[in-house]
Amino acid sequence: MRNSALSYWEHQSFFGPADVAIIGAGLVGLTAALYLKQRRPSWRVVVLERGALPSGASTKNAGFACFGSVSELIEQEKRGDLLAVVSARWEGLARLRELLGDAVLNYQPVGGYELFRHEEAALATECREKINYFNSLLAPVVGHGYTFRDASAEAARFGFGGVETLLKNEHEGSLDAGRMMRALLGRVWAANIPVLTNCAVETIETATNGHLLRLANGATVEAGQVLLATNAFAAELLPELAVTPGRGQVLVTEPLPDINLPGTFHYDRGYAYFRQLADHRILLGGGRNLDFAAEATTAPGLTTAVQGYLENLLHEVIMPGRKPRIDYRWSGVMGFGPALAPIIEWARPGVLAAVRCNGMGVALGAGTGWRAAQMLAGA
Repeated sequence: MRNSALSYWEHQSFFGPADVAIIGAGLVGLTAALYLKQRRPSWRVVVLERGALPSGASTKNAGFACFGSVSELIEQEKRGDLLAVVSARWEGLARLRELLGDAVLNYQPVGGYELFRHEEAALATECREKINYFNSLLAPVVGHGYTFRDASAEAARFGFGGVETLLKNEHEGSLDAGRMMRALLGRVWAANIPVLTNCAVETIETATNGHLLRLANGATVEAGQVLLATNAFAAELLPELAVTPGRGQVLVTEPLPDINLPGTFHYDRGYAYFRQLADHRILLGGGRNLDFAAEATTAPGLTTAVQGYLENLLHEVIMPGRKPRIDYRWSGVMGFGPALAPIIEWARPGVLAAVRCNGMGVALGAGTGWRAAQMLAGA
């Protein structure tokens, strides 16, 4: 007996057996769906999403098309093969731009700045001394002889409070995360791939013809293969994966017609970040490092400590002496782990995991989706 809540038509067109079921309608899941359909046009692919919109960070990120500030790269180099990780970020951004186009993304090649206040002079010196090293290391990746430069001479024009040192990454940019996800959703539906929202997957069970996915709404989906692309939420279905959630809090000000901050801006080893939006608002996020344990959660929410930190940064550094109204506040959840590279591996027979973007989902998402699609298509 079929689930009585669903009609015959719904079973046939939406919940019928699939060659591949993709769990998670974020950047990784949707790009994997598109690339998979290119490789296997006859396959039936379905995307299952727990929320009305992607529930992690794909629609909640800051829209930074970045691959690492100097202070971030110094820390990340201690954890593994930095060149391979940055190469994957660079490739992922290139794939995303090729897939959707810069106009659709509203991609702006404005560059990325890292700020250092007076009290961070020692860190600023350390980072400045690493510029030539990282320019040489990254030259084969970005195709240019330099990536970073000392831009401290530009500090005065931004009007920041207490900032003397600026280092610029010439090859970073910004994009519109909302337009990105709308475009991806439109492309996926146009490719005859249904995206079923409010369909949280509770279990993945082995079945005769592959796998049976039981959904929280009572429905089930049969699939030959499964792609888990839920990033921070991965451990809920596959607890053996080394993925820890990390919540990122964000705020956006009222429109400020007189501001002029071309670029993306990083502060405090990348744990804080801000940029000017198209309607002259300032988007500011971060502060996870104030209390890693408290922010290691998949629960949405805001905390007084982090929001206070962000507001102080806004009032004292970004716009000293001004207190603009805050019109938006939200949080998104990222996936982190002991290694910087994403997990793209068969977690169980027929179940592929493509998760753990370590806060670089915009950069890594399309490349991770592409790799996952190649593995599924070749299985």
